[in-house]
Amino acid sequence: MKLDDVKKLHQKKYRSQFGFYLVEGEHLIQELQRSPLMHQAITVYVTDAWQARGIELDKRFEVITVSERQMALLSDTKTPQGVIAKVPIPAATIDQPADSPVRSIYLHEVQDPGNLGTILRSLAWFNGFRLLLSPNSVDPFNSKAVRASMGAIFHLPIELDVSLAQLEARYDRFAYLDLNGNSITDSAFAAYPCYLFGNEARGVPIEALKNTNADAFTINGSGNIESLNLASAVGICAYQLSLASL
Repeated sequence: MKLDDVKKLHQKKYRSQFGFYLVEGEHLIQELQRSPLMHQAITVYVTDAWQARGIELDKRFEVITVSERQMALLSDTKTPQGVIAKVPIPAATIDQPADSPVRSIYLHEVQDPGNLGTILRSLAWFNGFRLLLSPNSVDPFNSKAVRASMGAIFHLPIELDVSLAQLEARYDRFAYLDLNGNSITDSAFAAYPCYLFGNEARGVPIEALKNTNADAFTINGSGNIESLNLASAVGICAYQLSLASL
């Protein structure tokens, strides 16, 4: 793949076309080496200066040395660290037994890559989750979301463009957050195969859920403010669900 094409991977349409995304920075590369993705064909672009530091890369990586100028062209950060990987976009396994212990977290039209990256970190930290994203959601493989995930994106099954209709065909029950719902500390909260969270500004699409088997829950708070940040809400719920699994 030519370097000009590698640079294009910062744009979603080319990530979709070529089937790769970019991972930049030493921490993310080290996390990549510890991930289940290591069986895939991964190319790492490095500068001489970075190589001179003597940091060991996995022998399964294809390593290509580029100039500082070429690295600056590949990078989308102000101060490139000198190492960028081209990673295949994984195909998430959709088949999931009805009695699977893995819970699905569905995000409806999430827009902020920082929020999405933080959600990925929380779900990977507590484990036992898969992430489903609706159409019109931010791409989890864009560079901002990848950086915000701090490597969690390598450890979590992700499915893109899952519509509400497809969701209803796969799961018979849903839980979602609403101020008037039961507390997430209720034991019933842990009994759902799928948990739906809405857009940062508009919340959950209540109208679309009216004819589904969806139950409302709430995160108890002081009532001093109207709502929680989306990433915080997902993180709190993931923690509560992890307690139920102990």
